[in-house]
Amino acid sequence: MKSLRILSLRIWAACLFTAVLLVPGLSGCNAKKADSDTVSIGFIYVGPKDDYGYNQAHAEGAAAVKKMDKVKIVEEEKVPETVDVQKTMASMIEIGKAKIVFPTSFGYFDPHVLKMAEKYPDVMFLHCGGLWDEKKH
Repeated sequence: MKSLRILSLRIWAACLFTAVLLVPGLSGCNAKKADSDTVSIGFIYVGPKDDYGYNQAHAEGAAAVKKMDKVKIVEEEKVPETVDVQKTMASMIEIGKAKIVFPTSFGYFDPHVLKMAEKYPDVMFLHCGGLWDEKKH
């Protein structure tokens, strides 16, 4: 799947910055001129954003990305590792116009991120879990 990118936690921020620069060139980007100047990025957390741990670390990264020019952040916290995360991703893409989605939980990857990456090939999915296996996926 071309739209699926698997990343380690150490490099996700660098990749997001790069992705923000590249998104206007993604195929299928049919936004109006005014909207094409802004990149919408969705962040999904399995727990509260202020948990003093894993979720908060991602939320702090999202806050740093939000400070970038022409970036809009869409976030949702406390999303279970069920089909609910697929609904959240779809909403971020269809309503929030996200061109990059970062579902942060390990449990979101298989099958949820994989299914959504297939359904939305023009959206970049970033996952920090390192769960991708070339033989399986």
